[in-house]
Amino acid sequence: MNTLVALRKEKLDRLTGRAGIFGVLQLMEVEVGQLVSPGDVLARVSDPTRLKAELKIPETLVNDVSVGQRAEVDTRNCVIEGRVSRIDPGAVEGTVLVDIQLLGEMPRGARPDLSVDGTIELERLEDVLHVGRPIHAQEDSAIGPFRLEEYGEHASRVQVQAGSVSVSTIEVQSGLVAGDEVILSDMSAWDTYDRIRFD
Repeated sequence: MNTLVALRKEKLDRLTGRAGIFGVLQLMEVEVGQLVSPGDVLARVSDPTRLKAELKIPETLVNDVSVGQRAEVDTRNCVIEGRVSRIDPGAVEGTVLVDIQLLGEMPRGARPDLSVDGTIELERLEDVLHVGRPIHAQEDSAIGPFRLEEYGEHASRVQVQAGSVSVSTIEVQSGLVAGDEVILSDMSAWDTYDRIRFD
């Protein structure tokens, strides 16, 4: 009988939901008296001192991301240093979720579910000539952008060898020099021309 009483007390104790961490109650998913099943989410609790950032990376770019890479998270109030701590194995709607472990003190105003922007440093290249990424630029390929001429009335096509490519810039290995200005927008309508004039 004592064993049966102890078992019933243990079952009664299990009816009280307890979070596995100390934190702040964010969301209560159930109401008093509601029937629930095993595995149902009852509430959401977060620890404001131990936050992480989740970045959605296009699945076409996530191949270059690896655990341990340096990252920066922009909360729009400040920029926080971080490191890639986890890469989701699956893609959802064309993106892969990447977790960023935030380093150092949390800034004022940091809270769960805050919308942030992030940058992951894939590789650091020193003393590199670079330019904004044209529409169709691919890594280690030749592209033919228009370079503005001296007085800005004409632009002529140049052959540029691209090296490493990021979301917004490309490494220029040959074809341009520092100070050159090129047209980055889609110029496919003028593919048959090597020189254009601005009116």
